[in-house]
Amino acid sequence: MGSLKLQNVKKSFGKVDVLKGIDLEVTDGEFVVFVGPSGCGKSTLLRIIAGLEDLTGGDVRIDGEKVDHVPPAQRGIAMVFQTYALYPHLTVKNNMGLGLKQAGTPAAEIEKRIAASSAMLSLEPYLERRPAELSGGQRQRVAIGRALVREPKLFLFDEPLSNLDAALRVNTRLEIAQLHRRLKATMIYVTHDQVEAMTLADKIVVLNNGQIEQVGGPMELYNSPANEFVASFIGSPRMNFIDGARLGETAKTVGVRPEHLTVDKKKGTWKGTVIHAEHLGADTNLYIDTEKAGLLTVRIFGVYNAEPGATVYATPEPGKTYRFGSDGKVMA
Repeated sequence: MGSLKLQNVKKSFGKVDVLKGIDLEVTDGEFVVFVGPSGCGKSTLLRIIAGLEDLTGGDVRIDGEKVDHVPPAQRGIAMVFQTYALYPHLTVKNNMGLGLKQAGTPAAEIEKRIAASSAMLSLEPYLERRPAELSGGQRQRVAIGRALVREPKLFLFDEPLSNLDAALRVNTRLEIAQLHRRLKATMIYVTHDQVEAMTLADKIVVLNNGQIEQVGGPMELYNSPANEFVASFIGSPRMNFIDGARLGETAKTVGVRPEHLTVDKKKGTWKGTVIHAEHLGADTNLYIDTEKAGLLTVRIFGVYNAEPGATVYATPEPGKTYRFGSDGKVMA
C-alpha cells in the first residue's frame, strides 16, 4: 500500500507563505507529478511529505496514518534527488545496499534485493564500479536502485533528470515509466518540465505561488485547462493569448494553441507577416505578426517553407479556442 493524503498543508518561512493550504489525495499505485515554475513550492511540498521539512499547519497521512511527527526513516518512503547523492568511495553494489545495512537487514536479504533491482535497471555489469566510473544516466539509475531496494510505500523523485543531457533524459524517463508499470508502486515526481509531466503522469498537480491551480490527467489539463495559467503552462510551444478586445470578444483573453492554427498563403482569418521559421524536421514553428491578433506561434506538422517577410493567413480550427475572463478562469 502507498496512499497519501494532504490536508490543508501549509509552510511558511518567517512572513513568507510558501504553501498556502494544499489538499490532495494520491491513491495506491498512482504516478503523480508536481509541476510548476521555479519557486511555486513543489520541492518544498515533496520535502514535507518526506519529512525533511516541518510543516507549519495541516496533516500528512501515509496509508491513513498521520506522519507529521514521524522521522523520515520511519515513513516508508525512498527519495531520489537531482544530484544523485552517491558515496564516491563505495561501489554501485555498496551504494545500493548501504541503507539496508544500516537498518540491520540480513545480508542474504540485501543481496537478494540488490540482485533484483540491478536486473530491473540493467546495472549488473556495473555493480563493482564506483560512481566516478559511470555516466550521468548510470549514476541516476544507481540512485533509483538505492531507493528501489528499500521497497518503500512511496517513491519520491525531486527533479531527477535535470542534470542529464537531452538524449539521456528521454532514455531515463522511459526507464522510470517502465519501472512504474512493473512495480505498480506509488510515485510522486517533481519537475518544472511540462513534457516530463505529460509523458509520465497518471495525474498532474499544477502548482503556482504555493497553491494548486488544477489536478487532472495529462490530456484533461491539455484539453480543459481551468484557467489561463494552466493553459499557458501545459503544452509546447505554449498557447497563444490574444487580447479579446482586438477580436471584438467579450472575453478578456482568447487562447489558441499553436497546433490548432492552420496557415494558408492566400486566405484565412488573420493576415500576417512571417518573422521567423523554426524547422525542426518533424515540425515547423512559424512566428507570424498578424494585423489583428498580434504575434502568433503556429505549429505545423512536417516541413513548411515560408521565408521571413512572406504574407500568410492564420486560421484557428473550429471549436479549438479558449476564452478567459478578467479573473483568469476559463469561460463556459
